[in-house]
Amino acid sequence: MLDDLRNSSSFLADEPTTEPEPVRTRVERRQQKETFLGMTAQQRFILSLMLFLIVCVVGTFGLLISGSISLPF
Repeated sequence: MLDDLRNSSSFLADEPTTEPEPVRTRVERRQQKETFLGMTAQQRFILSLMLFLIVCVVGTFGLLISGSISLPF
C-alpha cells in the first residue's frame, strides 16, 4: 500500500529542474569580489577623493557664510 503511494506521488514531477552553476575559476571569483557597483579599486578611490573634496569645500563655504570663520583680508 505505501509502495503504491510513493510511486503514484506527483510532487516530484512538479519540481523544476535547475541547472548547476558553472564552475568559476579562482581569477573569476576574485574579479567578481573586486568590483563594487561595477567599479575597480582605482575608480572607487577617485570617487571617494572627489566626495571628500566636495564636502571640504561646501563645509568651508558654509562656515564663511555663517560667519564662524573669516578671511584674513
